[in-house]
Amino acid sequence: MEYKARILLVEDDEGLGQVIMDNLRHAGYEVLHCTDGERGWQYFQKKTFDLVLLDLVLPKKDGFTLLHQIRNKNKDIPLLILTASSGEEEKAVGFRSGADDYITKPFSMQELCFRIEVFLRRSKPLQPAQHARFNLGDLCFDYSEMVLIGPEGPPNNLTQKEAELLKFFCEHANKILRREDILREVWGKEDYFLGRSLDVFITKLRKRLRSEPEIDLETIHGVGFKFNMT
Repeated sequence: MEYKARILLVEDDEGLGQVIMDNLRHAGYEVLHCTDGERGWQYFQKKTFDLVLLDLVLPKKDGFTLLHQIRNKNKDIPLLILTASSGEEEKAVGFRSGADDYITKPFSMQELCFRIEVFLRRSKPLQPAQHARFNLGDLCFDYSEMVLIGPEGPPNNLTQKEAELLKFFCEHANKILRREDILREVWGKEDYFLGRSLDVFITKLRKRLRSEPEIDLETIHGVGFKFNMT
């Protein structure tokens, strides 16, 4: 049987884990389920996965530690947090640590499958038509390679989300972009906590571009952002 993708599910609730695994397998995914963070890390090192579903409250190794380890090993794999908490600070920490999205328990399997499809679609290898290079003053942004290339020094590697966000800004340079439009285009949906994630990535991009005086990623208060290129 050919699967759509292979998913690592790290969830200590065996009943919930079994329900998620059965539904995802029925939807055409191969799922490997483990119930503690240490085993999850062992599986991640031994096998190749297309996406990770991760609970944060885990025995043996907590979810935040595992999240950091996964991101250090693979900066591009989509990683979705399963959480019973709606706390703002926990979600903000998760986004800063490299999570792509949160799904708050209880959730519907339809919602979970939709989120998975969105992130898998966005993480597929780029087709030739998607290849793009942008000149940003003395910098060259190569979207297909996810790098910023300067006149001196080695290329500056970007994460997939940084590259997607920067490409969207480059394609809409010198225009005011609403926060909700950015979230829908780059993240696939909009909500408060993804808005916090957007702010984190804006800060990262500003640091990447601070050496280039011709580029200004301006905050338009109460509206969104404007990527100024002179």
